[in-house]
Amino acid sequence: MKKLIAIVLCIALALAFTGCGKKTETLKVGASVTPHAQILAVAKDVLAEQGIELEIVEFSDYVIPNTSLESGDLDANYFQHKPYMDDFNAGHGTHLVSVAAIHYEPFGIYAGKTASIEALADGATISVPNDGSNEARALKLLEAQGLITLKADAGYTATVRDIAENPKNLNIVEMEAAQLTISLQDVDLAVINGNYALQAGLNAATDALVTEDPNSDAAQTYANIIAVKEGSENDERIQKLIAALESDTVRDYINNTYSGAVVPIF
Repeated sequence: MKKLIAIVLCIALALAFTGCGKKTETLKVGASVTPHAQILAVAKDVLAEQGIELEIVEFSDYVIPNTSLESGDLDANYFQHKPYMDDFNAGHGTHLVSVAAIHYEPFGIYAGKTASIEALADGATISVPNDGSNEARALKLLEAQGLITLKADAGYTATVRDIAENPKNLNIVEMEAAQLTISLQDVDLAVINGNYALQAGLNAATDALVTEDPNSDAAQTYANIIAVKEGSENDERIQKLIAALESDTVRDYINNTYSGAVVPIF
């Protein structure tokens, strides 16, 4: 009988210690390879201390991270800005919302076959991303350099059809954002998204001919966000993710790693 009681006590103690152990929760977040997944890797260590295991799923496009979030395969994603997300929601019937703005990646104009904006010949070819808000952003940067003029009512969904004046008869070629760096040698200039530039070894702060003004409205409008499916905004794991990404550890990592090509805005 005593032996049985001892066994029962041992089991009870084991269960008690197991119950006192720190419970680990999993959070699955989709991200572009650079810089988003790299930044999340830093936040992962911060979250681990709070009992959150961060699973980072890398994507090379701008569509699947959102459809995966909508379907529930992801808990959150980190790769886009709000104008793109809003445009995606409208076009795909998704229900995604922003819960935090983390950083800003300046768009840049990069030299291809032509070495400078000043040397640009009539009829030259400039490539821009073809996805909704990013195309508008690229066109606005070209407009800021005096290369084109957009219609007065052209907003964050402007396309080449909204070009009102094109004095150099430039050939503006729309293409998938991921192809911009690959085809850079075939065009005169290219307006490239910050993350794809980084993946190709280009830094907007040092390699671009010109970039967006970091003090402009673009820095806030095009800030890269944490997106979740509507209804998940108050998920405790999401709130902890935001806190980790807005930590001094992550801010220092961004500033020390990207030399101005990625700018924290928290």
